[in-house]
Amino acid sequence: MEQKKKKNIIAYVMNFSPRMREDIRSYEKRHDKEYRVMLLWDSKVKRADRIKGYDILVECDFSKPHKLAEALMPYQNELLAITCRSEANISRFAQVLPHVPYLRSATTESLRWATDKYEMRKRLKLFDAKNTPRFTWIKNNTQKERARVVEKVQFPMIVKPANLAGSLFVTICYHEDELEKTLRTLFRRLKRAYENDTRTEVPKIIAEEYMEGDLYSIDSYVNGRGDVYHCPLVRQKTAREIGHDDFYNYLQITPTALKQATVEKARAVAETAVHALGLRNTTAHVELMKVDDDWKVIEIGPRCGGARDVLHKLSCDINHTMNDIAVRIPRKPVIPKKCKGYAAYMKYFASKEGIISETKGIKKIESLDSFHKITVNKKVGDRSVFARNGGRSVFNLFLYNEDRSKLLADIRRIEQMVDVKVGNGRVSTGVAKKSLKKKVASKKVAKKTVKKK
Repeated sequence: MEQKKKKNIIAYVMNFSPRMREDIRSYEKRHDKEYRVMLLWDSKVKRADRIKGYDILVECDFSKPHKLAEALMPYQNELLAITCRSEANISRFAQVLPHVPYLRSATTESLRWATDKYEMRKRLKLFDAKNTPRFTWIKNNTQKERARVVEKVQFPMIVKPANLAGSLFVTICYHEDELEKTLRTLFRRLKRAYENDTRTEVPKIIAEEYMEGDLYSIDSYVNGRGDVYHCPLVRQKTAREIGHDDFYNYLQITPTALKQATVEKARAVAETAVHALGLRNTTAHVELMKVDDDWKVIEIGPRCGGARDVLHKLSCDINHTMNDIAVRIPRKPVIPKKCKGYAAYMKYFASKEGIISETKGIKKIESLDSFHKITVNKKVGDRSVFARNGGRSVFNLFLYNEDRSKLLADIRRIEQMVDVKVGNGRVSTGVAKKSLKKKVASKKVAKKTVKKK
């Protein structure tokens, strides 16, 4: 008689990192468990070298259902859970789900609602209109369409892609000229941006009411019955708050200094959003804005928030990776009642666009008491591009301190000592180097000519 196989494979769709592997290994040691990690990969997408640590690789063409079913068939009796941690690949995750029918997960329809900001807004409005700003889908850049958008949403408005994350191409428009210019840029560049992000959706642009308030987010675990378990709130400081004309999350700190009653209100609004989209057996990342005493839903994603695994592990000893799996097995997620300290995540962009000519103070960050980890993405000679134009940060930084005041002091020190200087953005690095060589050569020729005379 054939021995029954262990159900211990955790499948990740299109994304897996060493951090996730560390979280799984930590859980295995603590609970005397053993898991295998499967990476499910769409063969039409080039696999990055940085994706390591998995035990099983299943690679096939996701657009061909029969190929997906064939590739997964040998593992059906060993699969324990399936998840996707990448916003850009939720649509591929939805393609896989029909072929693992006995694993618990969100429905394909709820995933579609949660990854298309226009469809999301319609669902949120249906459940609680007062928590949702005015919004509309922008179909083209004609004068008639712009007039319709202005009448429906009114200035100032936020214009952004319906499916991209990380504040890419998010722009505020105060008048007709800005709206026309923004739409011209978006309609020209959006298709390429979706391709770069390996998105499978058709590019779509929406406009929504601009609101002024404090931005927060919360990651919550949802089980199959709709019960919601919340991680601590994260305060998100945007680029606009530090004087940059952009919307990326410059600084995130958790836990917050909010009163418990205020936190409970935020959680209630987040739960309404989760239920409006019908999410279940998943982690939900909800972005909220606190406007006076009210909470508004900015958006919700069916995944863990970016960098939340590190932030919550540092501050509250939460294993975000395994809690994301827990609600899919299902098992109650483990969330300590008290946090041990405060964690922060910083995305640093230069103050203007162009070629980076000098960087100061970045190395000194490592000597700070609150320093945890830094990833430098840009160096001298690279191009600085704002997030609203599809750019990425100069560096990403994690900080931790048991004392909130000391953490804030170190953040202030970073802001004072780091300086990224940018030259003329219209000159490429190669052209700049050639130009410099020509200048040096011409000076040498001039000196020789003077000596001969």
